[in-house]
Amino acid sequence: MSKSINSNKQFMVGNGILAFGVFFIVCLFLYLGFRFQKKDGEQAFQDIYTVCVEKSMAGDSISVYINDSLLMNQTMTDADRKFQVRRFAEESMLMVVDNQTEEITPFNLNPKGSLIRIQKKNGKIFIEETEATTDK
Repeated sequence: MSKSINSNKQFMVGNGILAFGVFFIVCLFLYLGFRFQKKDGEQAFQDIYTVCVEKSMAGDSISVYINDSLLMNQTMTDADRKFQVRRFAEESMLMVVDNQTEEITPFNLNPKGSLIRIQKKNGKIFIEETEATTDK
């Protein structure tokens, strides 16, 4: 009888040591993970994107996104539409969605801000980017 009790003690001690080891490793990884997090607040960017939707898009129902933020969702009139957006992320992507065909036209934006022209030629959406002019 004492041999079975002794083996049960060894088993329980082994499980206790294993549990302590797992607990120690989890705490170590949590410490290492939280140690390298940024302590900065919201990062503010000064750069501005100017988006110009041209007359060639007249009559088309489009949606314009930067990253996952919807900027415009409407059927275009026969006039140019221009709006400005302040940069709000390290890297930004402009997406133009044709709502009738659900065709997406993606475009990686310059991190320094720029003038973006959206136009339609031969049924395809084209995006042209030029560097922003700085007025000093």
